[in-house]
Order: sequence, then C-alpha cells, then structure tokens
Amino acid sequence: MSNYQVEPAAQPQALSKEAIKSLRHEQVQGLSRRTLLRTSIGAAIGLWLLELGAGTLGFLWPSIASGNKSQVKIGTLPEIKAQNASLPIDQGFPAYYQNAKSFVMLIDPSRQQFIQGADPTGDGTALNVRALYQRCPHLGCKPNPCLKNFWLECPCHGSRYDRLGTKVKGAAYGPAPRSMDRFSVLVKDDQALYVDTLKITLGPLPVALGEPGVIPPKSPTGCI
Repeated sequence: MSNYQVEPAAQPQALSKEAIKSLRHEQVQGLSRRTLLRTSIGAAIGLWLLELGAGTLGFLWPSIASGNKSQVKIGTLPEIKAQNASLPIDQGFPAYYQNAKSFVMLIDPSRQQFIQGADPTGDGTALNVRALYQRCPHLGCKPNPCLKNFWLECPCHGSRYDRLGTKVKGAAYGPAPRSMDRFSVLVKDDQALYVDTLKITLGPLPVALGEPGVIPPKSPTGCI
C-alpha cells in the first residue's frame, strides 16, 4: 500500500455579513468604466482647449511680437524691388518680409507706384499695395509664392491662392475656409509702405476660378 494519505479538501466557507459589507465599501482596483470615460472626455476637452489656445496665439502673434511698435516699415517700391532683385516684383509677384510676418505686392502692376494714404481694411486697392499675413487660414502653415504660376501655395495641405491672396474655391484647391488674412497698410508722404501688424482683417470667402476676383495662374501647373 502507498504511504501517501489524501487529505479531504477544505470546505468553502460562506462569507459573513461583516465580510460582505467590507467588500461593498472596498475601493475597486484599476480603472472602472466610468472613470475611464471621464478621463477620456477630460483629455479630449483639454486637447481641444490646447488647440484653441495655440490657434489664438498664432493669430495674435504679430501683435504680441511687435510690442508697442505695430507699424513695420517695409520701404518704397524701388527699395522693395532692389531688396528682391531676383523676383519679378514689378509684375506683382509677392515679396516676403519676415519682420512684418507678411507678403506685400502691387495690386495693379501697370501702375508702378504706391499711392499715399491709409487703408485699415487691408484691401489696399486705393494704395495699390496689399500686405497678406503669412499664415494659411487652414492650420497656420506658411504659403510660398510660386514663380511658375504667380500663386501662393501652402505646402502643408495644398491650399492655393492667387497672387493677391484670394482663395480659389473647390476641393482641388485645398481645405482653407477663406482667403489669406490682410494687414492694415499705410503709405506715408515719403512713399514708404508701412504694415500695421496690430490690425488684421480676415480674408474673404473663396472665389471660383474664372469668376471675377481671382487672378488666373500664369501656368497650368504649380510648385506643389
């Protein structure tokens, strides 16, 4: 016979009233479904607030960066041409000025001059010059002027604008909801252009290619 003896298994014991009450009040280990849901909602709201704050900061950045000196001097038209000698500024091609966070260009290249005056709306037609905020209205990337077609093209998501910053309507021309935003401009009696980075006007709604308000591209293909 074997020397091993089999002991009877321990009989399960019923939980006492005190043990059941203790379990009811014991903290649940790990994340409950309710806690997980609350955490997820809180994180989503926090991310949205962060994006909203970043967008607001990006929109107001020219004002913040300039401090009390809101008017940034760009110069006279001959000076702009000399500073951008490799670009066809006289044909209305945009010139970029980082200190003003803007692109500036002649509105009517047949008139090779700036007209003295002030335009707080940023349209600039009366002054024959426009200053566009360098930020794409979609997500804030910097569009680039394209020498092939004279348009401004955003490298991030493909939004495209004519040389005056008008957004072209249609999915093929990118997701930006409006044209590029505009700075207030001033031409003083010395014929020098000043850009007021404290005064921004939102760009108008997109315009379909072929309709008045959009300058056709010089080339059917662009740079992006």
